[in-house]
Amino acid sequence: MLSDLFAGVVAKRLTLVETISKSSNQHEFQGTKPLRRLLGDDDGRGIPTRFIWLPDEQEAMTEDGFMSWSNVRKGKPRAPEYHLYYSGNAVTELMRPGDMLFLALQQDGSILVVVTPVETIRNQLLWLFGLDDQGEAGFTFQEIAGAHNPELGYAARYILDELGIEPEEPEANRLDSLIEKFGLAFPTTRVFSELARTSLPEVSAADDPDQALIDWMDREEQLFRRLERRIVAERISMGFSAPDGADVDGFLSFSLSVQNRRKARAGQALENHLEAVFQAQGIRYNRGALTENRNKPDFLFPGQAEYQDPAFPTSRLTMLGAKSTLKDRWRQVLSEAQRIPDKHLLTLEPGISENQTDEMQAKCLQLVVPRQLHNTYRSAQQEWLVDLSSFIKMVGVRQTSN
Repeated sequence: MLSDLFAGVVAKRLTLVETISKSSNQHEFQGTKPLRRLLGDDDGRGIPTRFIWLPDEQEAMTEDGFMSWSNVRKGKPRAPEYHLYYSGNAVTELMRPGDMLFLALQQDGSILVVVTPVETIRNQLLWLFGLDDQGEAGFTFQEIAGAHNPELGYAARYILDELGIEPEEPEANRLDSLIEKFGLAFPTTRVFSELARTSLPEVSAADDPDQALIDWMDREEQLFRRLERRIVAERISMGFSAPDGADVDGFLSFSLSVQNRRKARAGQALENHLEAVFQAQGIRYNRGALTENRNKPDFLFPGQAEYQDPAFPTSRLTMLGAKSTLKDRWRQVLSEAQRIPDKHLLTLEPGISENQTDEMQAKCLQLVVPRQLHNTYRSAQQEWLVDLSSFIKMVGVRQTSN
């Protein structure tokens, strides 16, 4: 549950006086009622804090520091006046007016401060914490309990991963038993994907392709992270040393390889599980078929032979790109399969910004999102989204029509 990690959260758009600039260098937030609900009236204390900057295409930046919660009128007859002071660091230096600030109180009493200028990330965090965007208004408060205390499903864990948070896995022993045979080596992604599916015999892609895709991806991610933890722990225990001291380059190279492996395997796993869904549904397709300019759409329906046949009706052709996360990479699919003017792209990224989905519509790109993730999008976007089941029905009709 989310309450296993957080007690409550406040959020707001930053104003000029709350940021570090030539005209403002106060390093503080005024202790309004929402902040007092979060932090209480026990003042005069320093609070360990992790500051996170989340841009769009660049890597996140993290700094550890502290915040100080103080009643500046303590001991005076006037009403209390609280201020929350923050330590200056690389993250706070990047804060600008209009950026979204999330200040979450963790169960261990520390604070997580997340700052982002990106609409998609803002939407994801607002959804995770059950908050509304109040525009230029002050802090809004949400207690993580009772009415808002969601289970940590796929979408929630996706967002927490962006924050560098890995919740404890309740099925850790079962997962460890499944990966025991691999020792300290990664199997191919196909083998891992197959293991994820066979470990969930109750999941049926024939009955509910949307749920199956989410469950299979969730399970593979869990298995991957358990095995990765073992392999990384073993490598760290060996140390990074060189004849002239610490092997800094070796450590950085290893760290980068871990990150790159995560990203590459997520995309391959998504394609593997989509392929299993299409097979269960009896849909004809080619994966990675070659089209114009050596482009390779992730999936082409009904296949490459039909696509290359000028006599085959364009109206019966379909292409689907598959990206576990989008960022700005969704435009890559626009140049693929030029015979097909209206393209489809499946993603597992929650809460993509309205600006991006509006641009997709303008460029004749239909976003396909598993049904379980639709509620992370705004109401207007949900009316436009297509779930996987609907996409499969459309392709099936095109394949059976004359």
